[in-house]
Amino acid sequence: MEPRPADQLRTVFFFIVLLSPGSCDNDLYLEFCGTWYHGRGPLSLNLNLSTGCDAITILANESSLSISGKITSQCQREEVLPFKQLGLDSQEDSDFCLYWEPLLDQLKLQIGGKNLTLCWPASLQDSCCTDLSYGPKTPVVQYGIGKGRVWTDNLSTEVHSSYMFGGQSINCMALCYQATEGSAHVNTPQETTLKSQNIKHPCAHRSEVELKEDLGGYNVTSPTTAGESSESTTTVHLPPALKHAAKPKSKVVLSFFTNNSMFQVGNNETWTLNNVVGITVGNKANEVIKDLSEPIRIGFHHDVIPKMYSRKCVSWDTREDPWQVNWLVDGCETRQGGANHTECLCNHLTYFTVLVQLKPRPVRHLLALTVITYLGCAISLISCVVLIIFLCRKRRRSDEQSIPIHMGLAGSLALLSLLFFFTGVLANVGGEIMCAWVGPALHYALLSSLTWMGIEVFHTFWLVYMVFSLSPEPYIWNLVGFVVPVVPVIILVSVGDIYGLREVVQSDDISNPYRMCWMKVTHKAMLAHYFTNMTILTIMVLSGFVMLFLVYKKIRIRDEWRQNRVAFLSIWGLSCLFGTTWGLTFLDFEPLSDFILFLSCILNAFQGFLLMLRFCMLDWMRKQAGGSPLGSTSSGSTRQHMLQASERR
Repeated sequence: MEPRPADQLRTVFFFIVLLSPGSCDNDLYLEFCGTWYHGRGPLSLNLNLSTGCDAITILANESSLSISGKITSQCQREEVLPFKQLGLDSQEDSDFCLYWEPLLDQLKLQIGGKNLTLCWPASLQDSCCTDLSYGPKTPVVQYGIGKGRVWTDNLSTEVHSSYMFGGQSINCMALCYQATEGSAHVNTPQETTLKSQNIKHPCAHRSEVELKEDLGGYNVTSPTTAGESSESTTTVHLPPALKHAAKPKSKVVLSFFTNNSMFQVGNNETWTLNNVVGITVGNKANEVIKDLSEPIRIGFHHDVIPKMYSRKCVSWDTREDPWQVNWLVDGCETRQGGANHTECLCNHLTYFTVLVQLKPRPVRHLLALTVITYLGCAISLISCVVLIIFLCRKRRRSDEQSIPIHMGLAGSLALLSLLFFFTGVLANVGGEIMCAWVGPALHYALLSSLTWMGIEVFHTFWLVYMVFSLSPEPYIWNLVGFVVPVVPVIILVSVGDIYGLREVVQSDDISNPYRMCWMKVTHKAMLAHYFTNMTILTIMVLSGFVMLFLVYKKIRIRDEWRQNRVAFLSIWGLSCLFGTTWGLTFLDFEPLSDFILFLSCILNAFQGFLLMLRFCMLDWMRKQAGGSPLGSTSSGSTRQHMLQASERR
């Protein structure tokens, strides 16, 4: 039977694919992801990793996920670990991803929202195991790995018991330059030697220092390549005390890493890494020599770091938790040598780097701002209590409609000052559990205060502008000021993950943040902040200025305006001040950020005192005017004066 034209075209297309340049590309890294379908009983992670370059197998069944094979240069591990020991939950099924980085000899497993380091990053070896090719499929099973894929290429939609990838041993230096050039061609060792003087590759440089008896101290500088400035190097000073802490004639291995993507832990976007230096005795990366009598000095030269960002020397201590590794500030001292140089003094051996905090931005002068806040809240609380007592006594002998509004504003500000004064103490004593209650209460006090500020301004506008209109009853104002703010708080509590412990990082010492109860640093909390606090603040400030303009436009041509400008500005100016103090947050930009921060802190912390000052000024003006209506503390007097002016006309 002669072949059909369709079959001939299919054959030609097949050979074109095989002969295309992309078919010989080396896969520098492996990213295999899938879903592990398992039972509901206890689960475990089984590891059986050894050196060599043969293949790696990912096997899954009802109770265990196994990773075994020979793909590493120096990593050997044979362990069975229960999920509970790893802090993982046994769910109905688990999504996971396995990452292999041959240039760093690092293997990582992401499962259950956690990143587990199976093999520590290492300096450049002679041979790298890469070009992992997909092996044969296994039979379809009930419990196993489904939705398997490499990068974005789907391998199978069915559930298989295992996946295998065969490796190929390649010269690591050649692989380095291939990664730099983005080329599919792997250079020969001769080609690599010729190009080594002109190419800056992302692989780790390795240096060794033998600890001799006469070692008095040793400086090691990271090598540079052509076109790279010497100011971007990293210098390590090994003190004489190191030879007494290690075995005689041991070798100290220094690894200088410039590709730091595999050192990122979790999904935390708060920090960014500079170059990483690994200092170990031999190849034992998971053993730490600590408590040196003389510190190791590491000088990092880096790009210019703006003053608004903080930096801190940290170490990667693999002993505390060999799976969930975090950068720690313990054991290292930070010395800033300018905008582009940081020196780290550390008393142990492991991996080191400089972390720069970008988001959220650290707060400068946090101690001074905290003292101002505590002092202002204390004075505001006392002022509000005194003002409430004064208004209660005045209410017995006067029927002014504005007194209940003044009392509502004073009460909400008193509650806000009280909670804000104790929020730091409660956060440190009760932690997350206490903040789950204090956070919503503080948010309610803030919303209530903002609402009462708006009511204060609106009521003054009502009495001055709506000359022939009756003012709403006091219970309506109480309903709006005290009850309405409860609604958004209840909604946010029901949504969850909004309120809790909040840490405010100070630029001088990022390891000692200020703890308070407020909204968390999450996407939902940020949305809640903008839809509640910022929305109400924007409406209040804009409407306050609009109403002020309308009143001014109406009375600017009247005689009483020319005679009583001071009284008018005292009523409206201080009323608008309540909203504009919070509105200063919109002006927080360089180079006025520090000035705006202190001004906003002072005005907001002392709002209760400013409220009492307003009434003292108006009472003094009333006495100076000899009981003139506009000198009264009541906005209703202003309305009465306007009515009298209208009747005269």
